[in-house]
Amino acid sequence: MARPDSLVSQREPVLLGFVVGEAHGGAPVLVETSVDCNDGRRDSVELRDYLRILRKRWVMIVAFTLIGVAVAAGTTILTTPTYQASSLVFVNVQSGGTVGDLVQGSTFAQSQVKSYAEAVNTPRVLDPVIKELGLDTTSRDLAASVSAAAPSDSVNITITVISESPREAAEVANAVTSSFRNVIADITEPTDGSASQVLVSVLTDAVVPGAPIAPRTPVNLALGFFLGLAAGLAVAVLREVMDTRIRGERDVESVTSAPIIGGISYDPAAVKRPLIVQDDPRSVRAEAFRTLRTNLQFLEVDAGGRSFVVTSSVPSEGKTTTSVNLAIALADAGAQVVIVDADMRRPKLADYMGIEGAVGLSDVLISRASLADVLQPWGRGNLVVLPSGAIPPNPSELLGSKAMATLIHELEAEFDVVLVDLPPLLPVTDAALVSKLTRGALLVVAAGRTHKGEFAGAIAALENVGAKVAGVILTMLPMKGPDAYGYGRYGYGGYGYAADPSAAAAVDAEADGGVEKKRISSQWGRGSASKD
Repeated sequence: MARPDSLVSQREPVLLGFVVGEAHGGAPVLVETSVDCNDGRRDSVELRDYLRILRKRWVMIVAFTLIGVAVAAGTTILTTPTYQASSLVFVNVQSGGTVGDLVQGSTFAQSQVKSYAEAVNTPRVLDPVIKELGLDTTSRDLAASVSAAAPSDSVNITITVISESPREAAEVANAVTSSFRNVIADITEPTDGSASQVLVSVLTDAVVPGAPIAPRTPVNLALGFFLGLAAGLAVAVLREVMDTRIRGERDVESVTSAPIIGGISYDPAAVKRPLIVQDDPRSVRAEAFRTLRTNLQFLEVDAGGRSFVVTSSVPSEGKTTTSVNLAIALADAGAQVVIVDADMRRPKLADYMGIEGAVGLSDVLISRASLADVLQPWGRGNLVVLPSGAIPPNPSELLGSKAMATLIHELEAEFDVVLVDLPPLLPVTDAALVSKLTRGALLVVAAGRTHKGEFAGAIAALENVGAKVAGVILTMLPMKGPDAYGYGRYGYGGYGYAADPSAAAAVDAEADGGVEKKRISSQWGRGSASKD
């Protein structure tokens, strides 16, 4: 079976899009649009990837951002406010009235002012302050909240005090300034008892601060916001990189070039209503199966019957409900369809369709019953069901036998479409064996459940036996987000349409190929259609 050009993978140099429209008579058709992907816009692709992560993980990113803001706000609330008060002093060296004396005195003051500033934190300066203000602390502890700064090429010294009380900060700063002046005058006093030539003058007294310097609420909140945002983005990107599950079309295309022919949205009530096309034909999921039916018609197959195996990588991916609803959708369009329950390990088809499944495929393969006797019509007559029958001890041997190949050829000659429901590929080899006998496998992949490794293993299992992957069907797609089931590619959303017999005409014309069908029974299949 040649790979359909209209549904090639985006791994090739051309990106294909599909718009579902209507031809004359109301039959749904696919219109192909193409955009060259190799135009050197690699940056735009990378940006699109990041935007996709933002859309997909925005809740996590917002949560981390809010947590960052909350932590910053809590830290701000729990932090005790601190206040800062400063005074400014001027250090001058008295000298003679000549210019040379003035320059010499200024140069001396600049060279000594840094040494004077270091004296501010000494016990000789701070002990008098503690005694004067009656502070319950030591000079060592007080020195931690007192600082002095002397800029280069300047004779000014800024004395700063930090305290939890604004008034205490101002009082301590002024007291330290006064004590500092006294200490400098004392240590620079000449030995002859004359007045000190170094004069420390107060330029600005410390005042009571009106606002704390810490915590800085706006800065803390902004820092918490950006740190939380950065953490959220980092975790989102890390989770995306570490996530090995199939989430959508992009993940499928990273594993295989097989065309994606349909996507079915997630429905938590699917177990209770497996036959959604029959039970609720106007629902979104029912419309998705009709779109799948339309896309299936565009698969280019070799001359001969249109038979497909419906399987999956692992259990619980929705392969049986997919095959049943696809069969109903095809039958509603007028095609003669037979669905075979070849899952001889856990058969579910008979239960889903409400028929007797005690006798079926296994009995035909061991020649205990004829094919015409076990086929059961279902619905309005276009759909025929072949149940699994009794569960044999050797399912793989029966399914790989010549009798199975003969059976499929007989069904292909009688019906327009043959769908064979088989067990998952990874646990057993049943699906791989039967896929060689058909036109290929329709591989069902559950979004959010199937891992890329499992999907790749299923593809390899088919390729190892020479079977082909006719198409990939995504199931359990989310209704929201970047990987959501949506309009256009997989369906119409909430809009539905009635069964269109003209849609089946394409199936009939291609399946017939001008060859007369051999009838198994006049009660169903092509014989029944011609009889009516």
